[in-house]
Amino acid sequence: MRVNTNRWNRQRYTLWAPFYDFLTRGFERQRERSLGLLELRPGERVLVVGAGTGADLPHIPAGCRVLATDLTPAMLDVARARARAGVGLALMDGQRLAVPSASFDAVVLHLILAVIPDPVACLREASRALRPGGRAVVFDKFVRTGRVPLGVRLLNPVARLLFTEMTRNFEEILARSGSPLVVTQDAPAMLGGLFRHVLLRSMR
Repeated sequence: MRVNTNRWNRQRYTLWAPFYDFLTRGFERQRERSLGLLELRPGERVLVVGAGTGADLPHIPAGCRVLATDLTPAMLDVARARARAGVGLALMDGQRLAVPSASFDAVVLHLILAVIPDPVACLREASRALRPGGRAVVFDKFVRTGRVPLGVRLLNPVARLLFTEMTRNFEEILARSGSPLVVTQDAPAMLGGLFRHVLLRSMR
């Protein structure tokens, strides 16, 4: 079975949708911390890629105009309960975003680059969607170059089947994207730095 496909992601996250909030409740503080790095202001346009059940939405300041996208209808069905005025939901592939170029002030990439089949295309699309000087924030799990812990290597085959990849390297993804995104902050989040908060700015 090929597990690194949109079809498989849609199937497995359809199954996880009713339980996803319970399984990821430990990430709430980190979501809030990550979004705080964007220093969002009222009136700004925010794109959330791979929004899932909309767990990020309560942490986005009121007054922002938000488009939350996901590949899985079942996840968006749960997210509707969190959608407020100014928040739109859209079924969309993060590797091919159906949004105009340079149309958002900020992009949120939480727990998506380690799940989506082509993280390079996803980051490239996020960059395309950003206006010049716009910001993007990443919260996810990444290994450092040349430093893949044995436990992570052993766990990855099961993790990638059920949930997510655990051995992706952010620096490699960013370099291969060829995007004008520049890292302005990079801080450990959880599990000894396996999870990270990365803030980027478009220098286009």
